Amino acid sequence: MQLSDSEVEFDDLGDGVPILLLHGFPATRYLWSQVMPVLVAQGHRVVAPDLIGYGSSTTGPGASVDMASQARWMWELLDRLKIERTFIVAHDVGSAAAQLMVVAAPRRVRGLVILDGVYETEWAMDAIGSIRAWDVAAAARLLPVLTRRLGKSLHLRAMLAAWAGTGGGERLIRAARDLDPAQTTSLGESLRAAQVRSLVLWGRDDRYLDIDTVARPLAQLLGAPLVILPGGHFTPSDCPQEVAGAIGDFVLAGAPRFPGGEPACVHDGQ
Repeated sequence: MQLSDSEVEFDDLGDGVPILLLHGFPATRYLWSQVMPVLVAQGHRVVAPDLIGYGSSTTGPGASVDMASQARWMWELLDRLKIERTFIVAHDVGSAAAQLMVVAAPRRVRGLVILDGVYETEWAMDAIGSIRAWDVAAAARLLPVLTRRLGKSLHLRAMLAAWAGTGGGERLIRAARDLDPAQTTSLGESLRAAQVRSLVLWGRDDRYLDIDTVARPLAQLLGAPLVILPGGHFTPSDCPQEVAGAIGDFVLAGAPRFPGGEPACVHDGQ
């Protein structure tokens, strides 16, 4: 779909209450490919875009693909789809775009779910320092390194394939360099004032964004339950059934449900 200054590719599946699914870095909408069918089967409509500059979504060479710009583009996408109010579900730095969307238009957000996301200046920037510093002339060599580092499952390897070749590597470097933790540094009071019902989901073994220093204060800020899931950082890939169950129940009633039994531990985030 053509937006004002970019082209966005997205999946739009199912009927019912809309749920916007936002991926993070270095993901694409493929991150949600195992979650979307479950949500659709539950009776929801899911809209899962590639963030602009990620996957198949593009913009001009001079435009920043930072998360503030993503928030603006995502509201524009929803406007084009004539979706007035939506749930927003966001992973990793996509949660920065989600937080900015909430602050910009809280009355349009039915609820917010953050998975392994960011809090104030805590964006795990050290983990992508080598990508930000990567020599653009050697961009084609980036994907094999990234795959060795992150591609522990076939699902994640398939997702990372979007960054193949020189063009893919250049886009990944650009996306990494445009990330700016300052964009969420001072959102706390505005997020509290928005009073949007929220849920925070976190991988028990997330090695990039710590439960105690990121997840707990984020949940406290949002006044949200914090639920620990049996996975690592990429929870939509690691435990899609648990993620879809928690999202679906939050949308319907706000009470997380976990197929096959409770996860290892659940904290109330208060």
